[in-house]
Amino acid sequence: MSYNSYAEMSYLLKTLTTKEEIDRVIRDTIDEVLVLRFGRSSDAVCLQHDEILAKSVRDVSKFAKVALVDVDSEDVQVYVKYFDITLFPSTIFFFNAHHMKLDSGTADHTKWVGAFHIKQDFIDVVEAIYRGAMKGKMIVQCPIPPERIPKYQLLYKDV
Repeated sequence: MSYNSYAEMSYLLKTLTTKEEIDRVIRDTIDEVLVLRFGRSSDAVCLQHDEILAKSVRDVSKFAKVALVDVDSEDVQVYVKYFDITLFPSTIFFFNAHHMKLDSGTADHTKWVGAFHIKQDFIDVVEAIYRGAMKGKMIVQCPIPPERIPKYQLLYKDV
């Protein structure tokens, strides 16, 4: 798929550029998983990820909402810092204003780092988070096979 096709996919999803917009969508999304993709619309990996998200929106619409967060917006830096988002794309999940964590076998359970390989992987993750949240869980096991989970190296400052 061409760069322009990926860019068109990003436009199908709502982009949040202010802290107030993010606060509002977190607060107002009730009994659904909120998926926030932090990244840049100019980044090729983010655009591939956005294509997966855009193609999946209809499939998860009964139990999830998806939005993009522009990390270059000065007004969202409080969230970028709070969630320690240094790699893009990073995807954060919420349910009823609670941050949902995903144990995918990586050191960081607070977010999904990287792009999903296929649409079904994204759908399976959101469904697992929804089912876990409905049972009162704050962390769920990732249903994706380990070979399809993006690998990255965590770097800690001053350690």
